[in-house]
Amino acid sequence: MDQQSPSSSSSNTTARTPFLLHQQPWWRRHFHINNSLSSEISGAVGDLGTFIPIVLTLTLVSHLDLSTTLIFTALYNITTGLLFHIPMPVQPMKSIAAVAVSETPHLTTSQIATAGASTAAVLLFLGATGLMSTLYHLLPLPVVRGVQLSQGLSFAFSAIKYIRYNQDFVASISTTPRSWLGFDGLVLALSSLLFLVIFTGSGDDHNVNESNDNEPRRRSSNRLKIMSSIPAALIVFLFGLVLCFIRDPSIFNDIKFGPSKIGFLSITWEDWKVGFLKGAVPQIPLSILNSVIAVCKLSGDLFPDREVSAAKVSVSVGLMNLVGCWFGAMPVCHGAGGLAGQYRFGARSGWSVVFLGIGKLVIALVFGNSFVRILSQFPIGILGVLLLFAGIELAMASRDMNSKEESFVMLVCAAVSLTGSSAALGFVCGILLFLLLKLRKMECSGFSKFKSWPAIDDETNSIP
Repeated sequence: MDQQSPSSSSSNTTARTPFLLHQQPWWRRHFHINNSLSSEISGAVGDLGTFIPIVLTLTLVSHLDLSTTLIFTALYNITTGLLFHIPMPVQPMKSIAAVAVSETPHLTTSQIATAGASTAAVLLFLGATGLMSTLYHLLPLPVVRGVQLSQGLSFAFSAIKYIRYNQDFVASISTTPRSWLGFDGLVLALSSLLFLVIFTGSGDDHNVNESNDNEPRRRSSNRLKIMSSIPAALIVFLFGLVLCFIRDPSIFNDIKFGPSKIGFLSITWEDWKVGFLKGAVPQIPLSILNSVIAVCKLSGDLFPDREVSAAKVSVSVGLMNLVGCWFGAMPVCHGAGGLAGQYRFGARSGWSVVFLGIGKLVIALVFGNSFVRILSQFPIGILGVLLLFAGIELAMASRDMNSKEESFVMLVCAAVSLTGSSAALGFVCGILLFLLLKLRKMECSGFSKFKSWPAIDDETNSIP
């Protein structure tokens, strides 16, 4: 029998290669971790700078069930991580949380739930009908960048307040200047900041292989890779947890093991009215802009091959809250700041939020509602440092504005959003400014004819 030629064997191998790749297990194709495990776990804590203060405030002020919230947000984290294949965050609906603690009297748990469910119903409708995708493709990029810039700077400003001043989350105010020394002093916060800067730098990846003929640069690149592989954010967060027990050793006596009992909320028509008018109405535009539009745009910037669909993200937010709010879980969304924070500290796949979800689930099942005693002693300065990096990373997404006109629209949108404390107001101003600038450039036939009249008259007068 004749032996098969090498070329024939090579062609057969090539022909079989796509089939073999197609036969790989589904979990290997979609959920393979290309990044280091330590980086993924470190990135998982990147959005806790916003998550912990809001959850702690709602627990203390509105008597939110922390155990139920941790269980449901854990399930959301695991599900979205497996579905979207990127570190899709699960964060509190900030406008609802702000209204809940600022209203007098404070919103009840049932009213918070109806606000979240009402917002979820709107987002589910927009996503399921395709209107959210249409809106996403029609919105001008400078306006979206303005929303991202304002949100990022807002996070950064709040982070500086956390670092510089003591915080009263129940009253939602900054109090006395933070002392230099102590387990929650300025020295601790600045040391954490310095540690993160040294080991994570500006957040750039260091995967470029330097040529062998440039030995110093190659050694520097290898050193940066080693430093970046250290889970710096996770180390800082775990150090903060240790300090909780050092600051108040009585925590050990207050810990009760086991989760709280999960049950349906009792909701009245009055709860629906208050929740919709006071909570959902200001939250809906913020969720559309920051939880869907900005998240999808940022996912395309950070993961060009894995940009998520606006319709899917909108449906995801809707389904999460229509499931969890009936049981008293905190209303949540997908925030661009959370995605930026997780990416900043090393998250590159959905496994990062899966690990976060597993951690939340373990904490909820082991400690239950007694975990709030631990969170109440967590150093706020460290949370401010984590939030600062997340805010700066989100704001830097706006650096791709290439023309003065685009930058002008973006900055006006951001300025109005910041000074007016409303992303919706900044968005409307940005859209109007964008349209006005485009209208200014349009050719107007009547105006062109008017400009040509003097020239025609001159030609007519010059005829003998």
